Amino acid sequence: MLTTSGTKYLITGGSGFIGSHLADALLARGDSVIALDNLSTGRLENLRPHPSLRFVHGSVLDELMVDELVHRCDVVVHLAAAVGVKLIVEQPLRSLTTNIRGSEIVIEAAHRYRKKILITSTSEIYGKNSSGALREDADRILGSPAVVRWAYSTAKAVDEILANAYHKERDLPTIVVRLFNTVGPRQSPTYGMVIPSLVRQALSAMPLTVFGDGTQTRCFAHVADVVDALLRLLDEDAAVGETFNIGSSDEVSILELAKLIIEFTGSTSGVELIPYSQAYERGFEDMTRRVPDTTKLRALTGWAPRRTLDKILAEIIREASGDPTAIPR
Repeated sequence: MLTTSGTKYLITGGSGFIGSHLADALLARGDSVIALDNLSTGRLENLRPHPSLRFVHGSVLDELMVDELVHRCDVVVHLAAAVGVKLIVEQPLRSLTTNIRGSEIVIEAAHRYRKKILITSTSEIYGKNSSGALREDADRILGSPAVVRWAYSTAKAVDEILANAYHKERDLPTIVVRLFNTVGPRQSPTYGMVIPSLVRQALSAMPLTVFGDGTQTRCFAHVADVVDALLRLLDEDAAVGETFNIGSSDEVSILELAKLIIEFTGSTSGVELIPYSQAYERGFEDMTRRVPDTTKLRALTGWAPRRTLDKILAEIIREASGDPTAIPR
């Protein structure tokens, strides 16, 4: 049962990787949380029991349930989505339905009851744009609609457009955030998330599978730093109606990342390069770089990521190994 102190937040996808960490942070500061999740990728054990936490097993596609929960809360954080390249490629229809229709239902309910809503989007928005640090107004460069890879980017773009339209035409208080490779405890390797997958392979003395030639670079931000950014934006009135990148700007190639994980774990594993066509499907496309420009977020909130990649890897390896005393390297 929820208490009446603080602000009441509805988190869709609340038992997922990011959602559960956000719930912890909100509860720790005295807010109340309703966590809505269908447990397709989230896990109930991610949520710690708390008198101000209520878990609801359900889907964002259930209009009546969403309507009731949005009515009961003060602020909505919409995290529920079909995520992970593997899932998007294997189940494109499910992904489109969840990511477009689900968002439409949640945003419509927020408008109906005049609730502030934060919509989580993705760095996939930028598609194949690899021109360097990407600002929020950078161009989107996508391949053919026949390439399933771009379905997730397209769905999230629709979500952003819908949120912006509701803000501009109907004065709905919306905030859009684009997350760049969030990692940390509780992240599952099930749907191809790169660091958990590589760590699990290293600890099992299996070859670390790197797709393509491994020269593609990414930036990884710890979930605690991302949650810090979300809280700052939720508490900042000037964030309403705006879009913000959230992520680290420290680049690492996936091949370098695999070698770091081998070094940190002391694994005897090697690295195996897998062609994209074998890992996913014929015609799969990827981007060579994905680096966020977070100037806008920093200027408004003073946010900056605090955890380095070394610390992130150390924490993930300790969790995956089940040994809290393990000290990589």
